Amino acid sequence: MSGRAPVEISAEDLPVREVKVALDIADDPVPVGRLASRSGRIYFEYDQDFLSHGLDLSPVRLPMETGVKSFAPQLFEGLPGLFNDSLPDGWGRLLLDRALRAESIAPDSVGPLDRLSFVGETGMGALTYEPDFGTDERGGDEIELDAIADGVSAVMKGAAGDVLQKLIELNGSSAGARPKAMISVDEARAEIRAGEAALEEGFEPWLVKFPNTADGVDAGAVEYVYALMAKEAGVEMAETHLFQAKEGPGYFASKRFDRLGAKRIHVHTASGLLHADHRTPTFDYEDLIALSQMLTRDIRESEKLFRLAVFNVLSHNRDDHSKNFTFLMDENGVWRFAPAYDLTFASGPGGEQSTMIMGEGRNPGANELVRLAEAASIEKKEAEEIIEKTRSVLSGWRSLAKNHGVSDETIALIAERHAN
Repeated sequence: MSGRAPVEISAEDLPVREVKVALDIADDPVPVGRLASRSGRIYFEYDQDFLSHGLDLSPVRLPMETGVKSFAPQLFEGLPGLFNDSLPDGWGRLLLDRALRAESIAPDSVGPLDRLSFVGETGMGALTYEPDFGTDERGGDEIELDAIADGVSAVMKGAAGDVLQKLIELNGSSAGARPKAMISVDEARAEIRAGEAALEEGFEPWLVKFPNTADGVDAGAVEYVYALMAKEAGVEMAETHLFQAKEGPGYFASKRFDRLGAKRIHVHTASGLLHADHRTPTFDYEDLIALSQMLTRDIRESEKLFRLAVFNVLSHNRDDHSKNFTFLMDENGVWRFAPAYDLTFASGPGGEQSTMIMGEGRNPGANELVRLAEAASIEKKEAEEIIEKTRSVLSGWRSLAKNHGVSDETIALIAERHAN
């Protein structure tokens, strides 16, 4: 398999004491600044030339200012949220940790600057990091998704070696618990290749998910049906597809919104922007509305957030934590809310909504949503219409799920939660 080569791990290269950050958002990467580790703390300073560009990459917690910045190590291991967004978690972290152990390197001895060096140029969004412990051989051979799924299963059972390295190559720096692969797909969705770089004409970068040990075999179909329903309810979504699988109804995939062909787009999660721990459910959609208004100054972006809140509440997607909301910035410094992602049937911590609605997390409903609409400067009548439209769309869950191979047991369970 070609593509970006697996990370080149050597204990001699660790620990990394300094990382150079660049922004690959236009024709050539532009130096952003430097991260340095000293006496157990991480420091960052913007490059003086970058300050003149006027591209405020993280205006809340890391605004465009001269001087050295440092943050408490309790959150993000001391990294600014801007750069913590580049690090994989869940499945991506598991893969790297397995590879480290294979080289007799203890994962807990590897710090955040080391991990950014393993990300290098493969991160989500437009930030790149140097040193880069991968190589620049990128491109992609044709791949079979069933073979990747078999590799995922093998790694979950403890396999290493070539299968582990191939999955590291495909994972990029994607976040989230479910195994993922970065792929390139042709317009007919008939040919799939590894990786994203050196895209040939007619190919676009996509992300495909595979079930983990906690998922049912129909997890991909459930997420695909949720994507169809969300689009019909007016939620902005990236293009999605359900690829065939040898077992189960298929693999869920979505077109990447941090890429436009080969062009990279700067991305920043709400977690990273506000330095909010996505594992702690203290976030509220009202905070997201305020953040959107501050960044975009466009009421239409706040309406996107409101529609997403309505869908998540009524569809029982309670895993709507702060890393599941992202903002995009173009080369002119203009921000907008990213298409929704990770929409599926899910419970939050303690069974509650991970992101509260006007302070309510256990049992949010129409009353809280109408109050949220007011905070977003949306008329009550329009808010009620959005709520009713979403309810109407969700009423079609049973037939839509049946058509796409979701099991009868899963259909019944989700239908019951929708009714409640």
